[in-house]
Amino acid sequence: MHPQPPHRTQTVISAADLPDRAQELLDAGQRLALVAAHHDDAGAPGGRAVRVVYLFASGPPDTRTELHVRLDPDTPQLPTLAHLSFPGGRFEREMADLHGITPLDHPMPRRLVRHFHWPRNWYPMRPDAGPPPPFTEPEGPYPFLEVEGEGVYEIPVGPVHAGMIEPGHFRFSVVGETIIKLKARLWFVHKGIEKLFQGRTSERGLPLAERISGDTAVGHALAYCLAVEEATGIHVPAPARRARALLLELERLHNHTADIGALCNDVGHSILNTHALRIREQLLRLNHEITGHRLLRGGVIIGGAQLRSVPDPARMKAIGEDIREVTALALGHSTVHDRFTGTAQLSTQAAQDLGCLGYVARASGLPADARVTHPLLDYGSALTVPVHTSGDVLARFLVRTEEIDASLRLIAHFADGLAPMSTTAGPPPRNHTTTTGSGVGIVEGWRGTITTRIELAPDGTLRRVKPVDPSFFNWPALPVALSGDTIVPDFPLANKSFNLSYAGNDL
Repeated sequence: MHPQPPHRTQTVISAADLPDRAQELLDAGQRLALVAAHHDDAGAPGGRAVRVVYLFASGPPDTRTELHVRLDPDTPQLPTLAHLSFPGGRFEREMADLHGITPLDHPMPRRLVRHFHWPRNWYPMRPDAGPPPPFTEPEGPYPFLEVEGEGVYEIPVGPVHAGMIEPGHFRFSVVGETIIKLKARLWFVHKGIEKLFQGRTSERGLPLAERISGDTAVGHALAYCLAVEEATGIHVPAPARRARALLLELERLHNHTADIGALCNDVGHSILNTHALRIREQLLRLNHEITGHRLLRGGVIIGGAQLRSVPDPARMKAIGEDIREVTALALGHSTVHDRFTGTAQLSTQAAQDLGCLGYVARASGLPADARVTHPLLDYGSALTVPVHTSGDVLARFLVRTEEIDASLRLIAHFADGLAPMSTTAGPPPRNHTTTTGSGVGIVEGWRGTITTRIELAPDGTLRRVKPVDPSFFNWPALPVALSGDTIVPDFPLANKSFNLSYAGNDL
């Protein structure tokens, strides 16, 4: 059975009314899921209009509320929402850097995306931006907050790291071994993903969506496809919806398995990491059998899904028993358990204030899960959402282990009666009345909720695509969890327990 379609409203408001309307929606339990700036053709030759879309979401029932604010294109500015929503303040800084839209009275107006060698007054998302001018000499050092006091010293790490990870700079202020303050500096690999979407057909946009964050191919592809399907009125057949939900759980499974091993490795238990990687390799080979790609690319398509095979129940049962043995050995080892317990605690209040998502939120007592609030289909009793309250590395480890069990149950549920397929609904009739020209896709990826909003041009090409990875919401939580009583040697462990995406953040 397909769940009720989302209730979606769009309202044009003035910039002056924005704070009050946003406060009403937040008070009603909706969260700010996405903010996207648009540069519209105003109709006059050479004319342009600037519009900002604020997407609020809640559920159940699945509800999406859009506030559209039109701005003066010559002096685009609007009142800040930073005092109402921490993510809102970060979305505003992103818009200021990429679109030149000024958030008035923002408490932290300094650059977020733009590094200090980016040229002044060049905003790459503006339609008149042109090719990038030469990068200049940095205007000065990044204004890191300096912690002063007896015995305080700094440890800079990155942006280039010894491991095979993307660049990010971490500045620790430390007394002895205790971290007093951590500042993470990101956006070293800003790729211009949003600009690359523009002008593509919906079909040509899908491979780009799959590559937003390489380990989240299904999650981002599915959020994108759901947005396209809503914008064009495409109805996805029930078997394809089941196949998509199955692929989403397979993606969650192989990533959580890898994380469990990596967390054990960071406390010196390399043999458990080796076994976790052995199991992950089995899952990656299974992914290849199912979709033709080890990371499940190609499984989700616009209007449907493609499966070369369906997971064998006996094989999945054996894999589940193997994973449970590894986790039991980890939790039964006093060193592992002690190092996990109490490390890098994120309180429930902090997670809520920061707008955290996914296993980071659920380990800190927040039960939000898009499979419940914005369901792809009727999950029934097959879905359980594990929640822990201690907010430490142990809680984030336990949420992963319990989500693995939940994913295995869901995979068995969705695979029952499912056959290999190449299912697509095809385009709707020309006179289809539900075509809107814009659409929103919300998916519970393995890291947390992914939201993608698109708008189509009159010729059907992509005019605007705004994806938001959960890492955008969760990155600010890492320094909060580390400040106060975490020691420097535990940083790799704490960092891995969050396992945030640089690529998903640095669009």
